[in-house]
Amino acid sequence: MNDRPATRSLEIAVTSPTGAATALSGGADRVELCSALELGGLTPSQGLVEAAVATGLPVHVLVRCRPGGFVHDPDEVDLMERELVAVLRSGATGVVVGALRPDRTLDTAVLARFVAAARTERSDAEVTLHRAIDHAVDPVAAVAGLADLGFTRVLTSGGAPTALAGADTIVRMVAAAGPVQVMAGAGVTPADVPVLLATGAAAVHLSAKRLADTAHGGVPMGAGDAGTGHFETDAEVVRAARAAVDAHRD
Repeated sequence: MNDRPATRSLEIAVTSPTGAATALSGGADRVELCSALELGGLTPSQGLVEAAVATGLPVHVLVRCRPGGFVHDPDEVDLMERELVAVLRSGATGVVVGALRPDRTLDTAVLARFVAAARTERSDAEVTLHRAIDHAVDPVAAVAGLADLGFTRVLTSGGAPTALAGADTIVRMVAAAGPVQVMAGAGVTPADVPVLLATGAAAVHLSAKRLADTAHGGVPMGAGDAGTGHFETDAEVVRAARAAVDAHRD
């Protein structure tokens, strides 16, 4: 069983330097930086990584080369390895990665390669397994092998559409994870934080987003463009989540 930490951490998913600064001012412990949050997140640009790092908050960068599933061909694996090295060289303190086999088990060979590349570039790099684990055939069994692969933590909704709905499975994942930190995320609001931390999770993750007033109302710019604008980090939600984390007692 995991030893429950005395303090729990708060991670905010952001897509801009402004979002990282907002997370910092609201009391986040770190950010997960990505682009295209509406697609589940993709690898951000070098410039975006450098600008987010300049805020002073620890930045963990999502390395995901495309939307869709998590079964990757050799060219995609090569690309993501290059990307994770590049973001660490740009100042990131951690990377967020994942890969599955066609049978929906973790692709341990690819994951081991990612961890080795990250630690070769930066010996103290933190490596998080992203929500590919929620697409695994058995998330509880999958989490049990992450310590041997060298992962720092895992982000999960317990295999459910939201972390709140998957809370019972998260309890089991915490028990199976050993030294690997379990971080609850997906559809999280500040009101959910007490329930999620009661699972034994070491951290909570939320996007704390609101829709920015950037609607264009014109011709769609792609299949995923509804013309409604983009998301930005909401300072009030970050502060409320921080307060909820600080108020939690085992």
